[in-house]
Amino acid sequence: MIKINSCFRNAVIVTAIAFGSIAAQAATVNLKATLNTASEVPAKTGDGSGTLTATLDTSTHELKYHVDFNGLSGPATAAHFHGPAASGANAGPQVAVKATPIDSPIEGTATLTPEQQKDLMDGKWYFNIHTKANPGGEIRGQVETSK
Repeated sequence: MIKINSCFRNAVIVTAIAFGSIAAQAATVNLKATLNTASEVPAKTGDGSGTLTATLDTSTHELKYHVDFNGLSGPATAAHFHGPAASGANAGPQVAVKATPIDSPIEGTATLTPEQQKDLMDGKWYFNIHTKANPGGEIRGQVETSK
């Protein structure tokens, strides 16, 4: 009986350590995108540019983002994360920026669904900023992981 209890206890300890290791693997992932007119689909011309930096907590699915931009043809009228789409393809909005007016810098957070998180981690999301002159988007950048 002592050996069985001891084996059971050891099994419980090993299981607890394994689950602890899995929980410890939940990570914060750094993301980035370089926004420019040439990345829009179809491509645009102009002086607009920007950068997006973000973090994704893979356990809570919380996305925190920061976007700096300048040189647009006019005031930003909308800004979104779009997906799923590879570079060079278009997709619908997934996360809209709620700020009004949309000025640089943009700061925000969103809680993603597991499917959205997977698409984002697979490089299938992009961020773009729209203007009156370019209602489909003036600058865009594919979101990718960064170190």
